[in-house]
Formats: sequence, C-alpha cells, structure tokens
Amino acid sequence: MTDTPTFLKDAKNVLSDQGFATSNVWYHGTSSALVDSIKAQGLKRSGDKALKNAAKQTMATIGNSYTESIEPVFLTQSKELAFYWATQTVRNRSVRIEGDEQAVVFGITLPEALNAKVKPDVGAASLLLLKEGEDFMAYLAAIYQENGLGTPEIDLMKADRLAYLSVLGMAYLNADIDASCLDIITG
Repeated sequence: MTDTPTFLKDAKNVLSDQGFATSNVWYHGTSSALVDSIKAQGLKRSGDKALKNAAKQTMATIGNSYTESIEPVFLTQSKELAFYWATQTVRNRSVRIEGDEQAVVFGITLPEALNAKVKPDVGAASLLLLKEGEDFMAYLAAIYQENGLGTPEIDLMKADRLAYLSVLGMAYLNADIDASCLDIITG
C-alpha cells in the first residue's frame, strides 16, 4: 500500500457517496526527475521521453521494433490518487532508469475551454484487469473506507463512462497543458 503524505490526503474534501467531485482543478502524479522539465515546458502528451527512449532501446536490443504512441495527459480530481500514480511512475522508471526519484503531485487549474475537453478515462478498463489495476482498486477501496464510504462497486465492462471519472477518479486530456496552469503541491 502507498503511504500517502498527510498534506496530500484530500479525499475527505472531494469524495462523497456520489464519488469524486470535479471542477477545473485537477492533479497529475509524476516523478521528481521530471519536475524541472514540466515546470519549463508544461505537461506534454507522452511526456516521459527518457522512459520512452529506454523502452525503445530495450526493444531494439531484443530485435523488436518499438512504435511510440501518443498518450494523453492523465488527470485525477484527488491529490491522493495522483500520489498513487506518481509512485507507480517512480517504480516504472526505476526499472529502466537509475536515480533517486520521489513521487510528486502537480495541481492543475485549467481554463474553461481546456477543462471542457477533460474526458473520463474508460481506456483504464484494460489496465484495471491487470495486477497493477488490482493494486489500484485496493488503494481506492482503502480511501473510500477511510472516509466512511463503502467499497466502490463498478463493473468495468458495463459501467457508464462517467463512472470512470466519479467512482475511480480517472480522467485524461488529449492536449498539452501549459506550465502557467501548474503548481507543484508541497507540504
């Protein structure tokens, strides 16, 4: 289980029996190694170039080709959920990239036009069927229970699109986000 710092525990403010509330404020979890680049360039779709390059080199070493896909910027309404995904980013990077990296959460305040383009991440259904998804669902259930709510119930294959946003706190924006919209969350 991820040991979320107290200053990031916000579910009591954004989670109800209706799920996670939405506004124009979002969060994105990442690695401390990417902070300077993000502060300078903003959040870019498919932004972790070092991890992409490491994957490309690995595939070349074993004789396979690597096709880079353009992924959107993944968002959530909760600092706690963003921290979870940040720890996953640090873990994934540690497999391919050496260094002492820490989980970091950015707060994002989107202008109305961009906020209207945020979508529920229904593509997460495939992730949630894997071990990584089971770990996330256990983390999510703990957040719900910590806040006096029952374990979230969702049928990943039949759920309404908005349930991915409200129940699971999973969203994406298929656009880059300017650095002026970002603030790093610190204690």
